Amino acid sequence: MYIIYRWRLQILAEYQSKVFIKGLSGIKEVVRAEPMVTMGQLTATLNPLGWTIPILPELDDLTVGGLIMGTGIESASHQYGLFQHICLSYELVLSDGSLVKCSKDENPELFYSVPWSYGTLGILTAVEIKMIPAKKYVKLTYRPIKGLDKLVQEFQKVSSQPNHDFVEGLVFNVNDGVVMTGNLVDNAEPNKINAIGKWYKPWFFKHVERFLLRDSSVTEYIPLRDYYHRHSRSIFWELQDIIPFGNNLIFRFLLGWLMPPRISLMKLTQTQAVKKLYENHHMIQDMLVPIHRLKESILLFHEHVEVYPMWLCPFILPADPGMVHPKLNSPEMYVDIGVYGVPKTKHFKPKETTRAIEKYVAEVGGFQMLYADTYTTREEFRKMFDHTLYDKLRNELDCKTAFPEVYDKVSQAARI
Repeated sequence: MYIIYRWRLQILAEYQSKVFIKGLSGIKEVVRAEPMVTMGQLTATLNPLGWTIPILPELDDLTVGGLIMGTGIESASHQYGLFQHICLSYELVLSDGSLVKCSKDENPELFYSVPWSYGTLGILTAVEIKMIPAKKYVKLTYRPIKGLDKLVQEFQKVSSQPNHDFVEGLVFNVNDGVVMTGNLVDNAEPNKINAIGKWYKPWFFKHVERFLLRDSSVTEYIPLRDYYHRHSRSIFWELQDIIPFGNNLIFRFLLGWLMPPRISLMKLTQTQAVKKLYENHHMIQDMLVPIHRLKESILLFHEHVEVYPMWLCPFILPADPGMVHPKLNSPEMYVDIGVYGVPKTKHFKPKETTRAIEKYVAEVGGFQMLYADTYTTREEFRKMFDHTLYDKLRNELDCKTAFPEVYDKVSQAARI
C-alpha cells in the first residue's frame, strides 16, 4: 500500500474567508473543509503540497457547501460523477441542535440525502473530501469538429474512454464545436506550455473558438491550477454581456487583473430594473440529461434559445439512493448542457421557454440544476427528483418546523 506522505489536511475558512491549515496528521487521503471554503482556496492550498481533489468545479468562488447542498460538476466527472460523489462524510447540525456525522457506513440514509437538499435537513458544518495526487500540467488536446452528428459521436466516444482525465465540449453553433480531452502530466514540451490563467491572456472560450479555423487537433500543456480555473476570468462567457470589451487586448493587458467582478457584489448592487431586464432577456440553466439524448437536446436548446457557446460536460451518475439517480438501477452516463447568455430567438419568454425545456428534461429522465430559475409545479418537481428517502428523513429528524422543503427554497412560484 502506497503511504508516502499521505497527509490528512484540515482546512477551515475564517470569517474573512481565508484558508489555513489546521493540522497535519494521519495517513488518509482526505481534506477536511468547512462549507465556506472556495475552490480557489482549495487549489491554492492543496496543489503546492502535491494534492488535489478529483472534481474541481471551474469558478474560483464556488464553495464546498454550495457544491454539496446544491451540486457541482467538472470535466473529470465522466470518471468520478458529481461533486457529492467524491465526498466521504458530512458533519451537520440538525433541527434539535445535535451535531451528527454521516458517511456511507455511519448514518448512510442521511449521507445520501444531504446532496441537493439545500440546507433543508440540517446545517452543514464540515465535509471530508477525497484527495488524489496532483501533477504540474494538464496535457489538453483540442479537436475542432464540423457537423452536429460528428460532434455528438466524438463527444460520446471520448466520454466513455477511461484513459482521459478530463473531457469537455464547447458548441459554438448548431453545427460546429470543439471537443477537449486532457490528462494530468508532470512534464511538458516547453514550446507548448500555455499559462491561460495570466491576466493578459485571451478568455478561455475565445481561445478555444480559434481552433475551429483549423482542420486538425492541437495539443498544449496548461498549468494545473490555470486549467482548473480556466472559465473563472470570463465567468464562462457571461462577462462578454457584462463587459463587452473585456477580451480586448488593450483592456486585458491594462485592466485584466481586475477581472472577474465578484458575482455576489454585482447581485448586491443590482437595481430592480436591471434585475427585471436580466430576467426577461437572459438565461442561465444547466440541464442534466442522459448522454444518448445529446443531439436532440442540443437541437431543442437551439430551437428555444439559440445561446452559444453551449457547455458540454459528461458525468457518470451512480445508482446511489437520494434525490438524483438514474431511473434504472444501474450507473448511467449523463451530460450537463450549460446555457448561459442572451437568447437569440425572437420567441423567447423566460417562463414559457424554461417550462418547455423543463418538460423535455423530465420526459427523458434528466434533472435541472437548482441554482437557476425553476418554474416546475410542486408535483412536477417531485417527479423529477426522488423524494422517497428525503421525505423519510424530514419526518424522522423533525425538519418540517425548522426548515422549508427544497422546492420552497428554489422555485420561482414558491418565492412569490
